[in-house]
Amino acid sequence: MYKKKTLLGITYEFHSLKEIMAKANEEKSGDELAGISAENMKERMAARVVLAETTLSDIRSYPVVALEKDDVSKLIEENVNEEIYGVIKNWTVADLREYILDDKHLSKELLQIGTGLTSEMIAAVTKIMSNLDLIQAASKITVITHCQTKIGQKGVLASRAQPNHPSDHLAGIRASLFEALSYGIGDAVIGINPVIETTDNIYALLNETKDAIDRFNIPTQNCVLSHISSQMRAIERGAPADMIFQSLAGTQTGNESFGISISMLEEAASLIFEKGTAEGPNRWYFETGQGSELSADAHFDVDQLTLESRCYGLAKHFNPFIVNTVVGFIGPEYLYDSKQVLRAGLEDHFMGKMHGLPMGVDVCYTNHMSADQNDMDNLSTLLSNAGVNFVIGVPMADDCMLNYQSLSFHDIATLRNVLGVSAAPEFADWLEKQGLSVSGQLTKQAGDPSLFL
Repeated sequence: MYKKKTLLGITYEFHSLKEIMAKANEEKSGDELAGISAENMKERMAARVVLAETTLSDIRSYPVVALEKDDVSKLIEENVNEEIYGVIKNWTVADLREYILDDKHLSKELLQIGTGLTSEMIAAVTKIMSNLDLIQAASKITVITHCQTKIGQKGVLASRAQPNHPSDHLAGIRASLFEALSYGIGDAVIGINPVIETTDNIYALLNETKDAIDRFNIPTQNCVLSHISSQMRAIERGAPADMIFQSLAGTQTGNESFGISISMLEEAASLIFEKGTAEGPNRWYFETGQGSELSADAHFDVDQLTLESRCYGLAKHFNPFIVNTVVGFIGPEYLYDSKQVLRAGLEDHFMGKMHGLPMGVDVCYTNHMSADQNDMDNLSTLLSNAGVNFVIGVPMADDCMLNYQSLSFHDIATLRNVLGVSAAPEFADWLEKQGLSVSGQLTKQAGDPSLFL
């Protein structure tokens, strides 16, 4: 694909769809590191004008990663609803944006149109949308999923309790979990990032979380976020797992760098449905984040937003219970500061929802990034207004195992209070029975983990 555009007396030339997509992106340090970003704002605007005029069929005709060399490309292509695509294929990217933002088109219409789009088309329209566009569009989309319980309802802000410990000490994990529960956190999942990847340890962590769930009749689900192979060994041994977890990349080579393949994911899906402990149809937890393909030298000169969208195309195939973009975790090499993290968080959330996914966001940053906790307050407030399915809470907003900053348990309780949203219905009822909440408002007992001792 060759395109050119003259703006303010300067003609800008683009020699491929990949180049147009990359240069139309908002400024990102990862794209600059890859050497594919626009040289200046004028070139960025020229690329956006060209992209807005590009038809959806043009985007499908010029794959950014060749189908014959990449199984993610092939899977995305195979999952397109051809009947819907046939109706919209001659739309420009600008036409698609107008359809999405039209007040007449709500969740049903957007989810339906999403089935006829490739991940690259969703990425393209994202690049010509403002932050407010991304919030407005995502807020219209409702995605309800069911593992042991259901989340995603309108007016619900669910949460993951992340009781990590620097040595996987079970008593320490228990203490963090009890504090989370006392603030009403943990309705999406009780999920632990382990330090030790042995089968014995994963088995012990799954049993520890399941024991707490059973002992206090907590309406939620458990998960241990180790490599998929160690979870599979633990489940084969009889460990009680409601969900199975894996990080995803947007290219086959990127996934190979994670030590996974689509066939391995298919095998794990069969296992969790055969031997998992959940009752519902959604039993996957996926995590993603802009920049992972670049860090694995698996990006093929494709920009990080487009590759992130392709992660969602892959995740969609497995009907997950939750998908989480760990938006600021990977560091300033890929998202330099709070402005870039905020933009990426809104982009990822919108793109996931357009894929029909139950999107959550880990609102976070690393300590060597130009960001602070007030920036996390801003992003979590914007995402909550955009209808994010869940966010993540750690003690005092400081993960002592992964060494990064996220939201505190109290931050999430405050978001619910300020915005008038609640925990997932079954979990909200449980909070009332525990005396931690009355009519949706936390009681004076909230924040006291000794209630569970």
